[in-house]
Amino acid sequence: MTITKPKARRGRPPNVEREFTDTREALLRSGMEMLTEQGFATTGIDAILKRINVPKGSFYNYFKNKEAFGQEVLRQYALYFARKLDYCFLNEQVSAMQRISDFVEDAKSGMIKHEFRRGCLVGNLGQEIIVLPDSFRCELENILLDWQERLAVCLRLAVQQGQIPSNSDCDELAAFFWIGWEGAVLRAKLTQDVSPLDTFFPRFCSRNTEVIFLFIFLDDRSKFFYSFIDDWSK
Repeated sequence: MTITKPKARRGRPPNVEREFTDTREALLRSGMEMLTEQGFATTGIDAILKRINVPKGSFYNYFKNKEAFGQEVLRQYALYFARKLDYCFLNEQVSAMQRISDFVEDAKSGMIKHEFRRGCLVGNLGQEIIVLPDSFRCELENILLDWQERLAVCLRLAVQQGQIPSNSDCDELAAFFWIGWEGAVLRAKLTQDVSPLDTFFPRFCSRNTEVIFLFIFLDDRSKFFYSFIDDWSK
């Protein structure tokens, strides 16, 4: 018996792995967009699939269930947000406090761009924690701790640069920032404007100090200056 060797197909071979990756990434992007707008509990799988025209059967090729999908969306969001923080907090072209201010301004621009429909996924899920699977609790806490540490590093640099008092507890300030930030983002979604962020950030800068930092942006380079005045809140 003669076995006939099949003829090789002409052209480039089909990239099955790429198809898998593209569909999976499309699902995650769709999920991230919807979860930042609506939260986990009220977002159905069907709505996520409809948004990108993916059949329901395909979803279960990549994710065991909605919980597994939500956890992966959260992990991808954490990676995305960590890159955003690094872009701002590790920018050696500007001072430490300017880096934090740049992050705030970028966040304000993002909220305006999306017409205040999207908030912070971590904050959204944190508000739903009572109804979420237990697996989310530890993941959310670890993400927040990671953000705190990234900010604390930037604040320690601010101490070295003489922008905040030398006795500042940078870990405590970083924790305070994210606690207040999530509340400010939520309030901004409610009011449909960035004034809650504008209210929060200056008060964060004066937290546990005897001074108020004034942020003045001048010329095309938006140079950062700060001056100290007595804290009139006493």
